[in-house]
Amino acid sequence: MSTGPIAFDATLWDEPTTGIGLYTRCLAGALEARGVRLEKFGARSSGDHPRGDSGRTSWTLARLPALLQRTRPPLYHALGNFNLPLTRIPGTAYVLTVLDLIPLLMPETVSAKFRWQFRLWLSRSLLLADRVVCISERTRQDLLARFPEAESRAEVVPIGVDHVHAPVLDATSEDFLRSLALPKEYVLYAGSLDVRKNVDLVLDAVERLRARGRSVPLVLAGQSWFGSGRVESRIARLRAEGHDIRPLGYQAEPVFYELMRRASVFVFPSRYEGFGLPPLEAMRLGTPAVVSTAGSLPEVCGDAAPAVRPDDAEGLAATLDRLMRSPEERRALSAKGRARAGAFTWERTAEGTLAIYEAALRR
Repeated sequence: MSTGPIAFDATLWDEPTTGIGLYTRCLAGALEARGVRLEKFGARSSGDHPRGDSGRTSWTLARLPALLQRTRPPLYHALGNFNLPLTRIPGTAYVLTVLDLIPLLMPETVSAKFRWQFRLWLSRSLLLADRVVCISERTRQDLLARFPEAESRAEVVPIGVDHVHAPVLDATSEDFLRSLALPKEYVLYAGSLDVRKNVDLVLDAVERLRARGRSVPLVLAGQSWFGSGRVESRIARLRAEGHDIRPLGYQAEPVFYELMRRASVFVFPSRYEGFGLPPLEAMRLGTPAVVSTAGSLPEVCGDAAPAVRPDDAEGLAATLDRLMRSPEERRALSAKGRARAGAFTWERTAEGTLAIYEAALRR
């Protein structure tokens, strides 16, 4: 692509706990590896045009249009679901990535303020976008069910998972993991503790198994999120009752991936995902994953991960029990998972994104 630098939304570049931040950094690296020149706009403290102490919303609405007007890039790519400028900059094509429509599909999982911001800003962005990137077919179908006018402009470009490698741990991380005294075999859930992620189903399954005399150690690696207080209270109660549940909170990547690599089974029964990266990360590390039948999880994981309905506690309990008792089945799923995850690379994501840039520039 022989145009000037692409103006690239970096407003979540310096926010490492977010999935959009990961998407931003990995996509930028893959595009630049293909020779695409990027000019990074709006990171907190890095990139070409950092926003400093300004909030992401106020910076995008008040300062970004003037920056684009001054620099006149051929294309601006917004990566945060809905955050294009509200006005058109002459000569600049607009591309928008939509990762999911959770505030519209599951309004109870976000604040009312964010829900309204999402709905109104997404509607406006879709009026202005020359092309829309959806990270799964599930996301594309959910988008078109509400905004059918975007059909000719919305295309699917799955994200990659080859940013994940067996971690190299420093001495502090090694000491921390050793101090946890984790059992040799355990089930891991990794993700935030909000209602959408359906951690309650994992706790239901663990309770059922213990009632039958089958105690399954459960490790939880994830941060608190909107509405997570009730789940955290339940975890504390179950621990007081003698369940082996280890809530570790947010962990930096090396420890996070090592916990994932060591786990016997990774469980992720989310009620909705626009993509569902954590189980694919586990599969890449060779850890068998169990997912739900909801959202994009069946699309992404295929037959490489057993799936249960998001309200089927008995089914999840039976699946976990079977896998924990069967190293042979776990090895078979590990091989299938690695093969499945191998198809999702950031190089392919960059290739698909670049094709969308070229289509937008021909508008």
